[in-house]
Amino acid sequence: MKHPLKTGFSFGSTSGVITTLGLMVGLHSGTHSKLAVLGGILTIAIADAFSDALGIHISEESENKHSSNEIWLATISTFITKFVVSLTFVIPILLWQLNTAIIAGIIWGLFLITIISIRMAKQQNIKPHKAVLEHLFISLVVIIITHYVGDWVAGFSNTT
Repeated sequence: MKHPLKTGFSFGSTSGVITTLGLMVGLHSGTHSKLAVLGGILTIAIADAFSDALGIHISEESENKHSSNEIWLATISTFITKFVVSLTFVIPILLWQLNTAIIAGIIWGLFLITIISIRMAKQQNIKPHKAVLEHLFISLVVIIITHYVGDWVAGFSNTT
């Protein structure tokens, strides 16, 4: 796979999973609203996909070693990957009750992180279990922190 596609796919898919999971879990614990979680996912799929794509675009430009075509390929692949990966989390929200959908989303996200990590480790000829454990640990930290931040924010509604 060419460098720009690899950059866009790796960054977009990982960011799509982590950002969307964090948002889903935080909004769920803070609001318990299916509509809020759904709206958040759609917002992430659009706004954050553009943000990440622009970030990759500027990062690749700043390296001053890629052609304009390579930069745009990385930009577009980042946007499309982040957009599509984020949208996959809408499916459980539409199919199931919110609590079940959040659990399904977490399982889906951790599965994707595992697959991405294994693929990356094989490309780098390193043992997959180390990369998988490291990336799953970081993912779980995000899930736990955003859950408690959501609880904390929800506490403000009880004090006003």
